[in-house]
Amino acid sequence: MKNSSKILSLLLFGLVLLLAACGSSEKSTESTEESNSTGTTEEGKTVKVGITQIVEHPSLDAATEGFKAALEEAGLNVEFVEENAQNDQSMNTTIAQNLVNEGVDLIFANSTPSAQAVKGATSDIPIIFTSVTDAVGSELIDSMEAPGGNVTGTVDLHPDTIANTVAFLKDDLGAKKVGTVYNTGEQNSVAQIEQVKGLLEEAGIELVEAAVSTSAEVKQATESLIGKVDSLYIITDNTVVSALESVIDVANANKLPLMVGELDSVERGGLAAYGFEYYDIGYEAGEMAVKILNGEATPSEIPAAYPANLKLLINKSTADNLGLEIQDSWNAEIYE
Repeated sequence: MKNSSKILSLLLFGLVLLLAACGSSEKSTESTEESNSTGTTEEGKTVKVGITQIVEHPSLDAATEGFKAALEEAGLNVEFVEENAQNDQSMNTTIAQNLVNEGVDLIFANSTPSAQAVKGATSDIPIIFTSVTDAVGSELIDSMEAPGGNVTGTVDLHPDTIANTVAFLKDDLGAKKVGTVYNTGEQNSVAQIEQVKGLLEEAGIELVEAAVSTSAEVKQATESLIGKVDSLYIITDNTVVSALESVIDVANANKLPLMVGELDSVERGGLAAYGFEYYDIGYEAGEMAVKILNGEATPSEIPAAYPANLKLLINKSTADNLGLEIQDSWNAEIYE
């Protein structure tokens, strides 16, 4: 009888241990499932990506669209925190700090001022830029090949863009005096103007400059060039491009050829540009972000990139307004 009681007690004790183990296993499973649902593991994780853009205009907007498309097509679950500074430098700085405080996993900076602001706000969060002309000169990266730090991205100036534009102004438009309007406060613009000026001087062409600090000044600055120049060249200056219609109106009214720095500006009414699609450089920046968010690389390990697929695009309506015949030798794509 005593032996039977002892055996029964052992059986009951074993059953209790078995039930406890099952409960622990279920708890472990529930904990894992809860972890997956909140995105704290690799599978199904939601990442938070901040986007800061200096101002709205078609080229920058297209770059942002391309960036977002690359992340979405990669199958990432992304929560975008999107901000636009409306060309206000104070707001630009505030946005950068807000994104850092938000605890985003990565920041996409669309323009030189946007990238400079976020770099100044964090040395830890990965930063991917685009629509930056001189990434080294603006002190965003150490070099194109080895960016260093937490920043890399895609620039918006193909090495041949300005040289080809200057050659077109001289050889095909017969320019002698070229007018330009730009914001002297934009590092992006200053770097381009220095290159433009040097190449125009080599070609025997004079550059006449008009400076602005806001988009509201663009029309008056353009009008100040009338009678002093025989053509216009607007680089990829965010302040001026955001008010490009003012330049186009003045150019058309005075029958002045208007060379522009981006294809979107040709579609808006500029005569011609050697350029590329801003959507493409945004998309390539997005591909860099995917590598970083998937843990495949750090920003310092991804070389910064120049745009590819440079082409000449000409606006036929604008050419017709100028009485300019488009030559087959230009090998241009025509926008109608």
